[in-house]
Amino acid sequence: MAPNDSAETTGTAARRPAGRRKAARYIVPVAVAGVAAATIGLVPALASSGDPDLPKITAQELIEKIAASDTEQFSGTVKISTDLGIPAMGGLAGSFLSGAAEGGDGGKGASSADPQSKLTELAAGTHTLRVAADGPDKQRLSVLDKASEYSLIHNGDEVWAYDSGSNAVYHAEGRGEAPHGKDHAAPEGVPSTPKELAEEALKAADGTTSVTVDGTARIAGRDAYRLVLRPEQKGSTIGSVTIAVDAENGVPLKFTLQPSSGGKAVVDAGFSSVDFGKPAASSFAFTPPKGAKVTEADDAEARGHEKEAREAAEKAQGDLGTFEGEGAPKVIGKGWNSIAEFRTPGGAALPSDASKDLPAEAGQFLDALGDKVSGKFGSGTVFKTRLINALLTDDGRVYVGAVTKDALVAAANAG
Repeated sequence: MAPNDSAETTGTAARRPAGRRKAARYIVPVAVAGVAAATIGLVPALASSGDPDLPKITAQELIEKIAASDTEQFSGTVKISTDLGIPAMGGLAGSFLSGAAEGGDGGKGASSADPQSKLTELAAGTHTLRVAADGPDKQRLSVLDKASEYSLIHNGDEVWAYDSGSNAVYHAEGRGEAPHGKDHAAPEGVPSTPKELAEEALKAADGTTSVTVDGTARIAGRDAYRLVLRPEQKGSTIGSVTIAVDAENGVPLKFTLQPSSGGKAVVDAGFSSVDFGKPAASSFAFTPPKGAKVTEADDAEARGHEKEAREAAEKAQGDLGTFEGEGAPKVIGKGWNSIAEFRTPGGAALPSDASKDLPAEAGQFLDALGDKVSGKFGSGTVFKTRLINALLTDDGRVYVGAVTKDALVAAANAG
């Protein structure tokens, strides 16, 4: 079917209700390896079966349909993966992520079922998830592996997590809401459904984006419209975002992020099957298996976990940087070209190859990602992925965003 809307927007079509228009969040990565997973989340493209003939709809109407969607009951299977273009380095990138999330100590003393550490694995590779929700108080997310399964269940005031591979259980109670106040059971910063990914993308759309309805698709057996967002500014590493929106209820069924450099999608996440009926009550019931090691977390510890994870990440990366540095980041630019600027603790520079604090493998990993650059700001190193890039200057400043190397250098020169 031919595209049924080609109108562009300079802030009107992409404008969302005031409560939804918020600045995009910025998180400086552990060696830049995991930032994309923490801000966006991540799946081989799902095959669609034919293009249904649907009534015409404008981009404005389709965005409003997403915003108005109040579907709270569903179950299904989501496939998710990422291709950031990061060198494998024998799994070093993954070890940076898991080590930081587990406290920077390789997981010593931490439960292998802890959601904050376990779900960072969605940052790399291909994964199959089973998801279910029945309103704001009941959600379940299961990550399926070849030989094991990891499940995270939120049921009323309790949150249970179970890792079948290690027979470990993590339990928290007294919340009365999903972890971190989200509408599902995943930690903050780890979107796990196409809807959450779509909401993150639409936050950056105001005034800087071409938004069109580009035909239709058939996703997970349901008719959908294709909403396409393209940055109008130069310098973004994002080429386009395509969101397949359920024609009946406005729920995003699939999310695809193409890099401006071309090639394979960086992010491609979507339902392979979905049911919008009420899930069985048993989906949200959990009893620790016999012999399982149960780790309890009281309410104060659970609510403080995000802060602890940031502190652990800072320790793991040494002088590479911090999530917040000496204060909230300064945001340069707007929309897709927004760049976060801050200083590393004490203005520390990147460790040199000769530094005793920098393992040889880590040095090789950083060298594989980094380009030496210089300008009015002085000199520094740009660390690259296909989506998020970061400039660390020799005097301890950090510039990070979904922008090109040239855009980072220009921001540093202006600063």
